[in-house]
Amino acid sequence: MYTGIGSMLLVCVIGIASAYVLHRITAVSSSVLVSLPFQSGWAPTEHALSRYHVRWYLATLVFLAFDVEMLFMYPWAVVVAARGASAVVEMFVFLGVLFVAVAWAWREGALRWV
Repeated sequence: MYTGIGSMLLVCVIGIASAYVLHRITAVSSSVLVSLPFQSGWAPTEHALSRYHVRWYLATLVFLAFDVEMLFMYPWAVVVAARGASAVVEMFVFLGVLFVAVAWAWREGALRWV
């Protein structure tokens, strides 16, 4: 009865173990300073997040707002003809909420590049 689940669990365990063994065999170095991805393995001289100004985080949030907007607009465009006017009203409410977020970001100076 549980043969399928047991076999899938066995395949997963074997896959994870083989990936771990393959990593250990092909690893370049076990030294932490050499194997760090930051600056191609050079010894870090600064923290990885210290080089970005805080205003870029607000710009990132604005970008994510528009990205999420597009994520919801593609499926909406497919079903808008079948749903009718209620779908159009719902989309304008959604866009209004996003506009409030963009207006807040504009007021906070997230769109200022100087």
